[in-house]
Amino acid sequence: MKIKQLVKRWLKSEQVSQLKNFKGVMRSRLYGVLTKSRRLTSLYWGIFSTSFTNEHYGVVYGIARYARELCRPHETQYLLRRNIHRLEKGLLMRARRDVFALDYIEETVDRYVQIVTNTCSGDTVVGELRWAHDVLVKYFSVVAVHPVIDRARARFESFSSTPLAELTCVPYKRNLDSPATVTYDDFLALSQRRRSVRWYLPQPVPREIIDKAIAAAALAPSACNRQPFEFRVFDEPALVQQISPLPGGTTGFYENFPVIVVLVGKLSAYFAPMDRHLIYIDASLAAMAFMYALETLGLSSCAINWHDEGSREKKMARLLKLTPDERVVMLISLGYPDPEGMVAYSDKKPLDLLRRYN
Repeated sequence: MKIKQLVKRWLKSEQVSQLKNFKGVMRSRLYGVLTKSRRLTSLYWGIFSTSFTNEHYGVVYGIARYARELCRPHETQYLLRRNIHRLEKGLLMRARRDVFALDYIEETVDRYVQIVTNTCSGDTVVGELRWAHDVLVKYFSVVAVHPVIDRARARFESFSSTPLAELTCVPYKRNLDSPATVTYDDFLALSQRRRSVRWYLPQPVPREIIDKAIAAAALAPSACNRQPFEFRVFDEPALVQQISPLPGGTTGFYENFPVIVVLVGKLSAYFAPMDRHLIYIDASLAAMAFMYALETLGLSSCAINWHDEGSREKKMARLLKLTPDERVVMLISLGYPDPEGMVAYSDKKPLDLLRRYN
């Protein structure tokens, strides 16, 4: 039996409350001391607390996996995606430089050629390779002569001879002649309609509808277009009931979830610890687009928080067969809303508390 359970079993409720208050006071004092030194803080988290152990290990594991996967093609190539997007940004700059990307163009072409020529290249995403190909063709058509660029161009052209007129996956000008088909008032109404819904009809949700919402979510912005996340969708009732209670904040209503989605971030998309938070930013942007899209399709959803807590992490990793670099960002329940089910009012902060200019 865990210590917490023993304490609750042998102490009176008021004694448990006093113990919690004492613990809170001592923790606040300790943190006050730790704020005096960054090194002291690092020492505390590294030796006396395991709160960041999973994140530390996941970051290191992800960097190691990133390095390993450079040697072989997979369903997606994070180095290639990052570098191609960097080229895109160089192509659309004002004013565009005659020579740019010298520090990574050869690496980019080498990676592209490796994927194309590999016997397992059919496993890669065709759209990703087409995008890389078109951007590289465009790049070599506009940059000036330079020894580094010339070497990369020669290597690339031995695998491609596509005319510029046939390029489709390159930077372009948006058509702004017509206004957006969705007005601000329309979007505000959608935002007001979207609520965190916890009660659903006992009705299966067609997978093609969920896929439509994910397709919209895929258009959300992502740092260097790496999209380091995956929507793990569960609609098999037994699995839904195993996964839904794990976050801890779903007690009392998870039993009626038709579908539960686990949004998983992939730390193997990055080569440095400085990028460790991007899985949470990019996945959250996609999650919001996903939930808005669900509303337009007649479905409702509820964003569910995920705590980085040891035992829950282990259970989720076991159920989803996650590797250490795959981190749960959040969960989302979804289904057809029960018209008799209520939603929280959830008063929102006024504008003055949410924004500040300059």
